[in-house]
Amino acid sequence: MTTEFRLDPRLVADTWAVAEWPLSSVRLMDHWDYPWFILVPRRPDLRELHALAVEDATQLARESRALARAMEQAFVPRALNVAKLGNIVEQLHLHHVARFEGDPAWPGPVWGAPKSRGLETQEAEDRVARVLGLVEDVGG
Repeated sequence: MTTEFRLDPRLVADTWAVAEWPLSSVRLMDHWDYPWFILVPRRPDLRELHALAVEDATQLARESRALARAMEQAFVPRALNVAKLGNIVEQLHLHHVARFEGDPAWPGPVWGAPKSRGLETQEAEDRVARVLGLVEDVGG
């Protein structure tokens, strides 16, 4: 068990850094096909939601709600999928994926669907700006 938080190397490789909120690192998936953000609570050795302290679980819910609401306003998706997986990357992280009818995986899950390409720097910056400009108070 470690005492220091370290972002999983696969998340580092697959995402763009966005912001540091009171509990979570906000990351943008390097995936052109979907607006896709993740929240990673900065707590060492966490794998499951139920392992969060009550205060941290409340804060994660607050941050997830703020992110989801901002994404909904920014992208106006048909659905906004929020999910915790962990089958490959065990470190606790919460996905927020904007989905649209006709997107490459519609109506199925995005996991396992081929990625057409990653994001160019300007595309990533544009997605981040669209969302962060709409984020309400994340508390803390």
